Amino acid sequence: MATAATSSSFAATRPLRRRRHLCLRASLTASSSVSVSTTLPSSSLSLKKTAPDSLQYESGFLGGISENTQKLLEGDSSALGPMEYLTSILSSKVYDVAAETPLELAPKLSARLGVNFYIKREDLQQVFSFKLRGAYNMMAKLPKEKLEKGVICSSAGNHAQGVALSARELNCDAVIVMPVTTPEIKWQSVERLGATVVLKGDSYDEAQAYAKLRGEQEGRTFIPPFDHPDVIAGQGTVGMEIIRQVNSDPIHAIFVPVGGGGLIAGIAAYVKRVRPEIKIIGVEPSDANAMALSLYHGQRVMLEHVGGFADGVAVKVVGEETFRLCRELIDGVVLVSRDAICASIKDMFEEKRSILEPAGALSLAGAEAYCKYYGIKGETVVAIASGANMNFDRLRLVTELADVGRKREAVLATILPEERGSFKKFAELVGPMNITEFKYRYDSRKKDALVLYSVGVYTDGGLTEMVDRLKTAQLDTFNLTDDDLAKGHLRYFMGGRSSVKDELLCHFIFPERPGALSKFLDALSPRWNISLFHYRAQGETGADVLVGIQVPKEEVHEFESRADSLGYEYTSEMKNKTYRLLLQ
Repeated sequence: MATAATSSSFAATRPLRRRRHLCLRASLTASSSVSVSTTLPSSSLSLKKTAPDSLQYESGFLGGISENTQKLLEGDSSALGPMEYLTSILSSKVYDVAAETPLELAPKLSARLGVNFYIKREDLQQVFSFKLRGAYNMMAKLPKEKLEKGVICSSAGNHAQGVALSARELNCDAVIVMPVTTPEIKWQSVERLGATVVLKGDSYDEAQAYAKLRGEQEGRTFIPPFDHPDVIAGQGTVGMEIIRQVNSDPIHAIFVPVGGGGLIAGIAAYVKRVRPEIKIIGVEPSDANAMALSLYHGQRVMLEHVGGFADGVAVKVVGEETFRLCRELIDGVVLVSRDAICASIKDMFEEKRSILEPAGALSLAGAEAYCKYYGIKGETVVAIASGANMNFDRLRLVTELADVGRKREAVLATILPEERGSFKKFAELVGPMNITEFKYRYDSRKKDALVLYSVGVYTDGGLTEMVDRLKTAQLDTFNLTDDDLAKGHLRYFMGGRSSVKDELLCHFIFPERPGALSKFLDALSPRWNISLFHYRAQGETGADVLVGIQVPKEEVHEFESRADSLGYEYTSEMKNKTYRLLLQ
């Protein structure tokens, strides 16, 4: 049963031993900067805004479907019907540039789960992603006069490369608008394909607004990343190939990563027409669940904020046409954690010696969670490895979280009396569990000591028994394994517990561009003292920043007004119990 999410009392993840990070408890100053205003499409502005945590359910549960999902909406009479989509997919032009990628059995995953686990290798396309299919199919169908005027798109990743390569093959001029936060390696790869790259705006929304405006001014055709029938049909060829490659063997389910919905809409449009018994299951990160929420409410919604780890599916609003098709055709959506995605990246490496990007491994994580949740055995399941455009520096975080995602490591905190022999007593109570990390610092102001530690290779029963032994000995112990704030930020402040007057703790997403910190400080400092600051890059969607700032109660409204004016996404973490445990 889907429920409104509540933050776990205490939770975290694997020790982040080698991450480059910035930790400060001090006052900060910096110079000013210039920003670009945010502009959203008018259709998006009218949508209901919803928080990702308003719909959460256990990993592996097939959710998102409610009594609202199947309520008929006023449809567009010009929308393509099932037979038209089937015909469009069968006659698609994608094979002028795209390869029919292999469907490979994953022996290790199959043995571990007790199913026939197949992986559709879209990561082997020449641009390392399925996005080439939809972009080329749409562009190849454009009239000659439109191709001569050129095309334009906005993207920070795989869609950009798909459009650029398609334009080269069609001898068409292409302009790719990318946020200024796009890593150099990505925009250079697009330039090498012959497209003109324009860096504009701090976010995808700003880049898209500019691209659409420039397209109108120059007469270029805008190539959307997912919300167009020709793009959807191009992606649908993935489903056509799967059915052909599995032959007559029964398929229990096909698991598809979901961002804007183009890939799953296309696959469902084909598969549900020719093999309606096959389940089409979407997979989303639990903090980027725009499709699950839209299905649940029976209408498209806009996420208030979106998690950026799986940046290839970090979409606030799903497409209109993709939602129409998904509402009618798919069987539900599975939600997975960041840790589970990392574990699946490792699984793929161990299976095929290939490294997927987080969004590329999303469906593998969803398929495994689903099979475990429902106890699926002996069935054939297919997961789509949708992309392999991994930023090299992200591998550090993946390796740190993969064992937590596979339950090979847990992170805990225990309160010990500050007295002789307590450490020895603690070690005896931990018993045979292998401690992989241990953090402790003496605090003369406290009668009790807080230790943060990790234990490796455990079973749920063994971990529970250890925690019970500690609690029986009057040693309060907290499992932090599922708390992203603790594992991403708070663990670095061990030994820094203090009572800071009027401290507000907020979680910001900074755009990854020069001047972002300066803009933040110009708005808030020196008006208020910054008492804590921890910054961690997480991809094109922005940097993950935890900030403590001393704001008297009577000035909170002024702080909120200034913070809102920044245009950065932020949330309060004052109710987070791990914050009080580790830092206060």
